[in-house]
Amino acid sequence: MDNLEKNIQHASEVIKDADALFITAGAGMGVDSGLPDFRGNAGFWKAYPPIAKLGKSFSEMADPVWFVKNPGMAWAFYGHRLNLYRETIPHEGFSKLLDLGEEMQYGYFVFTSNVDGQFQKAGFHEDLIEECHGSIHHLQCVQPCSSNIWEIGDAEVNVDMEVFTATGELPKCPNCRGLARPNILMFGDWNWISHRSDQQGERLHKWLHRLGSVNAKVAVIEIGAGKAVPTVRMQSERIGRTVEATLIRINPRDYDVPIGGISIPLGAKEGIDRVLN
Repeated sequence: MDNLEKNIQHASEVIKDADALFITAGAGMGVDSGLPDFRGNAGFWKAYPPIAKLGKSFSEMADPVWFVKNPGMAWAFYGHRLNLYRETIPHEGFSKLLDLGEEMQYGYFVFTSNVDGQFQKAGFHEDLIEECHGSIHHLQCVQPCSSNIWEIGDAEVNVDMEVFTATGELPKCPNCRGLARPNILMFGDWNWISHRSDQQGERLHKWLHRLGSVNAKVAVIEIGAGKAVPTVRMQSERIGRTVEATLIRINPRDYDVPIGGISIPLGAKEGIDRVLN
């Protein structure tokens, strides 16, 4: 039996022995659903040829300054992503994790840096998810004129990919009628309104406190969380110091783990399939 098979077997045993499931996920979780992997400029530019012509990186595009300097381009970037996420069907790994979490004595919670809403679309309960970087399906004022956050609902954002600009009326703030933007934490973003994500974090904290009070055994399954922005990896590793938890890290590239963790160097869907079967 090779190391991978041993690790898969070990992970399966940890999951069978667990009382609760903590799912942590980065961008790699959505790749098997057909979502683009923005790892490095090459992957980003492949997904966005018009931005390749501009020579701008993901971090340069994900900057709130564009909503002031060039609102049409800013909303082309986020509007295209919004439309893509709306069209995407979560791969079956999501439903397998949900079934597992619902069977656990103390349930599940999700912590994700993804802004795509795929966990909610797959049936995970809204109150059991923390989106630490916000959500593309929620808006706030660019200014901001208030601390309001609202759902975008069915509002359409039309994008001309040839000239890479949003056409028609752009989303507006219902309070001041100025420009709205996604309620997403961007790079160098001092105007992000965080109270929605903060409230999610408070619910996660209460769940973890309950697990600690009953000495629950927690399986932490981390999927597709890289090192470039290590928020999810840090959270996964931190939980082991809070409750009795074992980290199972599913990642085809950044699969190294701290002592006591289990490394599964596979993509999201295959890793979930093999660990849960």
